[in-house]
Amino acid sequence: MPSTFSVCDISKMDSSLLNPRPTVDDSSFILPRLQGSCKASNMALNEQIRQLMAQGKTIYHFGFGQSPFPVVDGARRALAQHAGENAYLPVAGLLELRAQICNFHAELDGLMHLDPNLVIVGPGTKQLIYLLVQVFNGDVLILSPSWITYKPMTVLAGKRAFEVASSMQDGWKLTPEILEKAILESNTSTNRLLIFCNPDNPTGISYSEPDLKALSVVLRKHNVIVLSDEIYGHTQYEGDFLSLAKYYPEGTIISSGLSKCFSAGGWRCGYSIYPKELTALHQTVCSASSHTHSCAAAPVQYAAIHIFKLDEETKEYIKGCRCIMGAVAKFCHRELTGCGIKAIMPVAGYYIFPDFEVLRAVLEARGIQTCEQMCEALFKEGNVAVMAGGPAFMRPLTEFTVRLCFVNFDGGAALEGWKLQGCKEKLDQDFLDKYCSPVVQGIKAIVSWVEKQLAEL
Repeated sequence: MPSTFSVCDISKMDSSLLNPRPTVDDSSFILPRLQGSCKASNMALNEQIRQLMAQGKTIYHFGFGQSPFPVVDGARRALAQHAGENAYLPVAGLLELRAQICNFHAELDGLMHLDPNLVIVGPGTKQLIYLLVQVFNGDVLILSPSWITYKPMTVLAGKRAFEVASSMQDGWKLTPEILEKAILESNTSTNRLLIFCNPDNPTGISYSEPDLKALSVVLRKHNVIVLSDEIYGHTQYEGDFLSLAKYYPEGTIISSGLSKCFSAGGWRCGYSIYPKELTALHQTVCSASSHTHSCAAAPVQYAAIHIFKLDEETKEYIKGCRCIMGAVAKFCHRELTGCGIKAIMPVAGYYIFPDFEVLRAVLEARGIQTCEQMCEALFKEGNVAVMAGGPAFMRPLTEFTVRLCFVNFDGGAALEGWKLQGCKEKLDQDFLDKYCSPVVQGIKAIVSWVEKQLAEL
């Protein structure tokens, strides 16, 4: 008969097994460089704000950069059609998908040199960027301001991160002079990986052909490898995105995915495209992928093939999203700068990176010394949630820059409204008032708060 275990048996056991384990400081199990690590600040803020909104609180939520639009219908149908696909796929992804990704970039970006055999598909771009940083034998250059995850993932991988600071005076762009100075004056190894976000999160800026040509001269001179994060590339409002890989093909690794221009962040499907000159890196990241995530989800990969084929429905969808976001961006820039806030006009993505320096005197009089303190005051007094530029985006703590995500509206309704208006390239204020009201009201709340502060001077 099978053995049983009763209360009587427990009484016969060694009493030491029943006593609770002595309290242990479990932080001793954590690597010193990771002591004090916390959840990505944008995701933590989003969870907190969503909880408050679910409780019925009115909050203008500009703190999280998720696409407001639904996934295009054809992609959803393709996902449902392939929901039964349950086999492990090749580590690098379906060859048909990798080929279609290369075709996509050839058609939209003019990149004719891409090889499907040098594409890796994974569960989001974060994972693939992290694995590259993990296997890279050298130091990492990170721009400031920067997306909040580049530096933490570099620290997590045990690599040295070197900050390369830009300024509003330079349009928040990396210039050849800034790059050259950073390379020559920093104590980096001879192997350098630059993480380059274009179009940029958090500033919404993008680089022109002269910009990229000039940067490629310095990059080539110093043999710098570039991870070009182009996840926002085809959100560019005028549809005129240019990839660094066009001007520095031998040293550029392209990173992109489904989360932004295709609004499928929760599907977790990203990819990296390596040049033939970096085949060894590609192979090593593939090996690391096989030992970590195995492959991206099968149904999503099959659905992604449909997305990258760019049928007429998908092309119209991308155009509609670009037109709407462009109109929202112009409204935000106009209203914020109209009350004295400094900001560079975004040309892509979901963000603007305004500087509230105009309020410094009145804020300091209130005892507000840091941007995080200013954001707390804006939240308490104006019901507006934004993220401070420092420290999350690698800006100085006392600089009054914030990342403002203008996506808190119903993108599905806005797309339908755009179609009803005849798919216009330019959208007026009436459209924004009707379909993007939470953004309009939130920006007005910020302006009202700023004007109230200025009235105290």
